[in-house]
Amino acid sequence: MRDFVRLGLTRRRLLSGAAALGAAAVLPGTSIASLPAMAPGTVDVHHHFFPPFFIEMWRDNPRVGALIPGIRDWTPAASLAQMDRNHVAQAVLSTSSRIEAFGLPPDRLRDIVRRFNDYATQVKHDHRGRFGLFAFLPLPDVDASLAEIARALDDLHAEGIGITTSYAGKYPGDPEFAPVMDELNRRKTTVFVHPLAPACCNALMSYVPPTLIEYPEDTARAMLSLLLSGTLRRCRDITWIFSHAGGTWPMLAGRTATLARDQVKNLKDVAPDGIDAEFRRFYYETANSAYKPTMAALLAYAPLRQVMFGTDYPYVTVDENVADFHALHLGAAQVQAISRDNARRLFPRLGG
Repeated sequence: MRDFVRLGLTRRRLLSGAAALGAAAVLPGTSIASLPAMAPGTVDVHHHFFPPFFIEMWRDNPRVGALIPGIRDWTPAASLAQMDRNHVAQAVLSTSSRIEAFGLPPDRLRDIVRRFNDYATQVKHDHRGRFGLFAFLPLPDVDASLAEIARALDDLHAEGIGITTSYAGKYPGDPEFAPVMDELNRRKTTVFVHPLAPACCNALMSYVPPTLIEYPEDTARAMLSLLLSGTLRRCRDITWIFSHAGGTWPMLAGRTATLARDQVKNLKDVAPDGIDAEFRRFYYETANSAYKPTMAALLAYAPLRQVMFGTDYPYVTVDENVADFHALHLGAAQVQAISRDNARRLFPRLGG
């Protein structure tokens, strides 16, 4: 067991992987080695980065929470070591950090976000062909975000824009953010949405970490915010990517569709073809979600061509995500689509 732990394969991962194999695990001649591997040229679309200056900020501001070792020790070399060990050719960098938690004045917030994006762009240049970027925005500052969209897409050539599910209690469909959504739509931008605990619910239960439930629930909240505000109908040219297999949404879809018929008065206006038709336009990724029941729900809900591989590194290792994905026992065509082809179609500049 000690060797498995060293490789990032905990007892829980081993047991869940064995369960995911189901009957195939007992067929004569079937082994882990015979399952489809990750496709050559695998792309990780959910991969975090933490600039050194930000780590220092975090150390100096303990109210934002303790630094976990994976964040504290993150470097481009650490990412590349994980990627190379697992045959991941490229990763699209993004941040999950809620900078407003640091209590910075607006001008300081704008500066920090620019430094984040400049740092990631330098990492791309230093390791050509290995990284892409979902550029960070200084939301909830709308004017500064509009300026950073232009800089990130025109000057830094980011693959897209990254936002979080909520900002100080406001969600992406909030009217205050309409100018940002309209500009992203005008530019036909790919937008990666990462969850954080909302302002209301960061500590509902002191003994339950918000990452366990509030993060995936906030993904569903953000999706409904975009839908019921009319943002999705107005902004048809944004390509959306939602993290962690859509959070809780695949399990809530049926319930919501039934209740919305009576409780959402503008449903025909915002979703004339139904809620599922709107959310099946989204892309989803597999970070920390390659678990058989989760993936069964996602693949029953979303088209295969819109599911991509992600890891959430360094919160969860690339080793663990690849082991879990491998243990799903997907067919070769599914492996190829999820681990490589769908991302390369969406991000042709990644090349390879």
